[in-house]
Amino acid sequence: MSADQMSVGELLAATVPMARTLNLEFLETSAERAVVRLPDQADYHNHVGGPHAGAMFTLAESASGAIVLAAFGDQLSRAVPLAVKAEIAYKKLAKGVVTATATLGRPAAEVVAELDAGGRPEFPVTVAITREADGAVTGEMTVVWTLRPNG
Repeated sequence: MSADQMSVGELLAATVPMARTLNLEFLETSAERAVVRLPDQADYHNHVGGPHAGAMFTLAESASGAIVLAAFGDQLSRAVPLAVKAEIAYKKLAKGVVTATATLGRPAAEVVAELDAGGRPEFPVTVAITREADGAVTGEMTVVWTLRPNG
């Protein structure tokens, strides 16, 4: 399968080593939202038997990257998406399978218009991390991204 035929999730799973290492599953990757699942794996547990904070950070950051690529993949010939900063809050104990759901914090058209006007737009992506067993929110993350113009 060529890169042109792959979904965003398949592309990320194939090309991002950390996504493969953690066995992340890209369940949904659209310009509206991205949903990524972290299977329950003992090798990535912390001292209380849940997913390690670093694994949850990678899960959430990967979901944010997936929605950025889905929303702005058509801009890659003229701009590079880069994470500027990230903040995560661990709300409840995560156990078992956890899922990250990412949404854009600004309309994609507004971000592209700023790029068209010669700017370097920044935009937040919010991510909720939930336990699959009961849907409880175990963490929240905001990643600020930019589209850095080429050249």
